[in-house]
Amino acid sequence: MTLCGDAFGPEHGQQVLLLHGGGQARYSWRATGAQLGAAGYRAITLDARGHGDSDWSPDGDYEMDAFTRDLIDVVHALGDRKPAVIGASLGGNAALLSVGEGMFEASALVLVDIAPRTEKSGSERVKAFLERYAAGFANLDEVAAAISGYRPGAKSGANAASLARNVRLDADGRLYWHWDPRFIDGRERDVATRHARLAPAARELTVPTLLIRGASSDVVSEEGVQEFLELCPHAEYVNIANADHMVTGDANDVFGRATLDFLARSTAR
Repeated sequence: MTLCGDAFGPEHGQQVLLLHGGGQARYSWRATGAQLGAAGYRAITLDARGHGDSDWSPDGDYEMDAFTRDLIDVVHALGDRKPAVIGASLGGNAALLSVGEGMFEASALVLVDIAPRTEKSGSERVKAFLERYAAGFANLDEVAAAISGYRPGAKSGANAASLARNVRLDADGRLYWHWDPRFIDGRERDVATRHARLAPAARELTVPTLLIRGASSDVVSEEGVQEFLELCPHAEYVNIANADHMVTGDANDVFGRATLDFLARSTAR
């Protein structure tokens, strides 16, 4: 498969990989990537398999290990430059697992509203939203209405170009989310199994680590945060007000500043 990405900043700057959440694409990191690039980092935003402009898995493999293997391949392809890795939700799972299990050498890890322990109600709400529009949309207005219905308290004003990046035009003339629908069918959904794998990985982390939570998130609770900080005592923690699970969209400037400050202190420039 071919995975697609965008690069920001000088080619030889400290490498930072940004991994989006399930059902998203690399464009969710566009502002953060530009911010990191302007600060001198080599920021690379990636579309995960089955998402955005990356290829769909030929055998429908969207389990956690598949995303982890892809991340390792990308790190090797980019020269094993000991990148800092920033992962949100699904991307955070892959980052935590691969770094915690020592699959490659990283310089720092940032987890965005994801931890080994997540709340079932919030995770189920995300899953239900992703499954709800299997029949697609007639136009971008319907896309906007769907997003607004899922996040009624979020900032509005997404333009047509931004909305269009989230969908693909199919042969039937309808718009569908820009990801392989088999992604939902193939995901590991057993929360206990996920925790049993990720908690030991968190305990083994030795790199500088930052956990960022949206204060209104229903996916990661304060109890989940405290468990992670017990598993990884050297980790830093930032709680961002007026943000939910989609932290980068709700409070991108605050998120960007917190991440830049952390990276400046934690990585060799």
